[in-house]
Amino acid sequence: MANAATTRHRPGRPAQINREQIVEAALSAGNLDTLTMRELAARLEVTHSALYRWVKNRDQLFDLISEVMVERILPPDGPHGRYWRPWLAHVAWAMHDQFLAVPGYATRTSRPHRHNAQAFGRLRNEVITAFTNAGVHPDLAEQSWYIFITSVVSWLAAQENPLDLGDSAPRFELFLDTLLRGLPAREPGAERRSAPRHAP
Repeated sequence: MANAATTRHRPGRPAQINREQIVEAALSAGNLDTLTMRELAARLEVTHSALYRWVKNRDQLFDLISEVMVERILPPDGPHGRYWRPWLAHVAWAMHDQFLAVPGYATRTSRPHRHNAQAFGRLRNEVITAFTNAGVHPDLAEQSWYIFITSVVSWLAAQENPLDLGDSAPRFELFLDTLLRGLPAREPGAERRSAPRHAP
């Protein structure tokens, strides 16, 4: 009869994991900004080498997470003409809820790094479409995307790493209302055309 130690250490088939399990384990890990690959493997109860077959480093892990994030953020229906502001407000609030539910994600996203071209490219295209459908010139629609994404992500990152600027808690609805009033971008000196506003 084999002893207990021999039985316990006998090599067997590697544990089965999939991308969905990897993402869920990462999202529930606490602070994503400090999560290591070895810690993630431990949460999944697999070896580091087994996890490596799916994601080779933190950059690839964030690629997977970003794909899930963008899927959760974007509404099923795209932006329609003059209703771009309510649609964009919906996207911004979804970013607020999803990003802040995963400590460290907004901070990581705000830092200079290679973003997932597929996931953030989809988000970029949808937001630019919202502006062009509203009659904004493509060049200014793209500039408006840059203003929108950098503003929202920076605000959310600041929520994770708050500055001591006073007793009043920052209010996302005030920030977002101010941001959307200033969009779309226009050339310096150009008069802003009045656009109908449809509050969500």
